[in-house]
This record gives sequence, C-alpha cells and structure tokens, in this order.
Amino acid sequence: MGQLADRPPYQKYAVRVARSRIDGYGVFADEPIPPRLKIGEIRGETIPVAEARRRAAGQQRIMIVEVSARTAVDASQSRDPMRFTNHSCAPNARLQIRDGRIEFYALKAIAVGEEVTVDYGETHHEGRLACRCGAPGCVGRL
Repeated sequence: MGQLADRPPYQKYAVRVARSRIDGYGVFADEPIPPRLKIGEIRGETIPVAEARRRAAGQQRIMIVEVSARTAVDASQSRDPMRFTNHSCAPNARLQIRDGRIEFYALKAIAVGEEVTVDYGETHHEGRLACRCGAPGCVGRL
C-alpha cells in the first residue's frame, strides 16, 4: 500500500478524481485495493439534518450524508477525494457510518484505474433522478 506524503492518514489507499462515465467526476483507484479493507473516508461540516435537507432541496448534486437522525455532514467544501464517489446499482465498495464518520470499504478487489462506486441507498431525490450507472440490472432511478 503506497503512502503519499500529502494523503491524510484516514485515506488508506491512493485514489484520484477524474471525469466519470457515470456522472461528472468520480474516484478511481491509483493502486490495487484488496476486498473488505477501508479505502478512506470523507469529512466535512457537521450540521443538523434539517439544515442538510434545506441545503439539498432542489440540488441535483450534493455532497451531504446524514450520519444520524439528527446530524449530517456537508462535504461540499471538503478536500477529501472520496466525496466524489458515484452511485452504482452494482457497487464495488460500501459506505459505512461509524461513530459519525463516513467510511468507504471495498466489497471486492478494485483494480488500478477502476472507478470506486457505492450504492447510495435512499436519497433526497426520492426516485426522481435517472441513474446512469449502466450496471446490469440497474434500477434506473435514484
């Protein structure tokens, strides 16, 4: 596992942000990522859920994650690359909320150059936004 001097300690594997065929920008592995290991996490401004929902209203792209019934993290100003992780109906990683932290773990081996994706689950889009993941069996909406 390569250690980059400018990488924060909670970013365990080297990734890069680049244009994605799924949507806008995505996160791509810059080194092999073994299955079941932590890839990294995102940090941001801790805000009440009501404020998070106000900020998300009417937005197509948001970088807000509700970490509890009362608290959310707005990562829109974060410099953490994992904030660009796109949704896929056949993800290769999972998002886990642990002790208020937003962590990403590989579900399977992720090759160099492969886009890291997660299943967003329930979103503020409530099925109104088309899913563009292109995975077999894509549900078609977020």
